[in-house]
Amino acid sequence: MAEAATTRESVLNNLRLRQGRYVLYWMQASQRAEENPALDAAVERGNALGLPVLCVLGLTASYPEANLRHYAFMIEGLAETRAALARRGIQLAVLPAEPHEAALRLAADSTLVVCDCGYMPHQRKWRTRVAREAPCAVIQVESDVVVPVAEASQKAEWSAATLRPKILRLRDRYLAPAPPRAARPKHDSLGIAVPGSIGILDSALLDSLPLDRSVGPAPGVRGGTSRARTLLSRFVEEKLPFYADERNNPCLETQSGLSPYLHFGQISPVTIARAVRAASGASEAAREALLEQLLVRRELACNFAAYAPNCETFAAVPSWARKTLEAHAGDTRPYTYGARQLEEGRTHDPYWNAAMREMRLTGRLHGYMRMYWGKKILEWSSSPAAAFRTALRLNNRYFLDGRDPNSLAGVAWCFGLHDRPWQERPIFGMVRYMNESGLRRKFDIEAWVRRIAAL
Repeated sequence: MAEAATTRESVLNNLRLRQGRYVLYWMQASQRAEENPALDAAVERGNALGLPVLCVLGLTASYPEANLRHYAFMIEGLAETRAALARRGIQLAVLPAEPHEAALRLAADSTLVVCDCGYMPHQRKWRTRVAREAPCAVIQVESDVVVPVAEASQKAEWSAATLRPKILRLRDRYLAPAPPRAARPKHDSLGIAVPGSIGILDSALLDSLPLDRSVGPAPGVRGGTSRARTLLSRFVEEKLPFYADERNNPCLETQSGLSPYLHFGQISPVTIARAVRAASGASEAAREALLEQLLVRRELACNFAAYAPNCETFAAVPSWARKTLEAHAGDTRPYTYGARQLEEGRTHDPYWNAAMREMRLTGRLHGYMRMYWGKKILEWSSSPAAAFRTALRLNNRYFLDGRDPNSLAGVAWCFGLHDRPWQERPIFGMVRYMNESGLRRKFDIEAWVRRIAAL
């Protein structure tokens, strides 16, 4: 495990360690106190230097495309994380600032900055700016993938088929249990004064922030590592044995429900993968089916976000798919809908309308229905580029796990990303097509619609 840990780290600037009051852990993507390699790296440096570790997070009300739904979930998780860090003698200072500005403010008194890793364009820009402007060394540690992205591949992969053997070759190395650690001295940073740090992380804080409140919190969905661990235990015991055969049936709800917790870094994918591999009540096929989604598909999405230029636009769709979609852009659409009609679920298709209703009300949607949802936006929009913009905007607005590589790649898949050409047809060209007869063939779609209508 020691060898694997070193390859999670990368040096972001060429500065040396210097005299400072603490080692700073800039928490942004990995918002948890356990199984967090970036936090562990900061603690190990602090122990070696005899310095406390101070953790900082910048809380901005203008995070790209975020709204009250996302912030409510995140604040619940941060409150739990702050308490867990305090039990280790580590202060979490939450500053009302852009993430990079909060890090730079506290870097002024730091001997070293350790940060976690983000793959979206805005996350990479924040880290680049901190590395450029910090007065000390900055180290980045990948904490939210199993296999570090550059370790698996140093280019944008064509599909899961091309990335899978590279991931599988490395996964055992990164999933090996960590060896017993020597007892660490407790370097206490709880008494370090951090002017402007937000005191209580609760609903009153949410009320004080100038947030987009047009999308409210998802009912019954609570953030936090402890909740994620409860869901994981329930999934492994009750759902994993059936996952291989039933995962594509929305009526059976065999999904883990962990994607929002992965999105906010409230649980590590390594934690999930180890629990799945250790599940004695599930078949090898069931375990591998889940690991395929968690390791191969999810990390393929991180590969896409990290390496594809303009990954948040239609331009990132593979050239074969763009060309065939644009060649059919003038085809007659049997139905066309504007962005507002789509957002309100006012189409002729009761299945699509139900999918949009579940998104709006709960912040989630089964993966199979997400594919159908995205394909129909492509079919009903005036152009493929307009369809991509609409699908990504709705995805990011309503899903708790929106605005991240996995969700972004899921939208782009509907337009041909990580897929192959199929038989040519109107509107879609050679991009994969989905229709309502497929829903009826695979599961009881009418029962699913009734359940969504009762929400």
